Amino acid sequence: MTVTGSCLCGRVRYRIDGPLSPVVACHCSQCRKASGHHVAATTVLRDDLVIEGEVRWYASSAGAQRGFCPVCGSNLFWDGGQDYLAVFAGTLDGDPGIRMAAHVFCADKGAYYEITDGLPQAPGLPEDIA
Repeated sequence: MTVTGSCLCGRVRYRIDGPLSPVVACHCSQCRKASGHHVAATTVLRDDLVIEGEVRWYASSAGAQRGFCPVCGSNLFWDGGQDYLAVFAGTLDGDPGIRMAAHVFCADKGAYYEITDGLPQAPGLPEDIA
């Protein structure tokens, strides 16, 4: 299955030629600061992702970087140096058939909202997701 996506202005496009993980919402303070809310992301194998256009990378911590479009500022990717990258689900085109499965770093969530969808919530990053 091939899935595509892009930034808001379309200068960065990507294609995924492989499986997508279920979507996980991250409520950590870095994701909230980078996006203005929480981030919902799927993960893909690094070798399954083809990016067209310039992505600017920001080293958000010692072990991770975030990829965004330098023109429109859309947050697109999170790279923790593993075999996979996180792709922000809101940047996917159409309906790739994946759904939200869990919430992580809920101990850091914003005080202005509640998580009420009934999905599993973890205070940090559970070992089975890492």
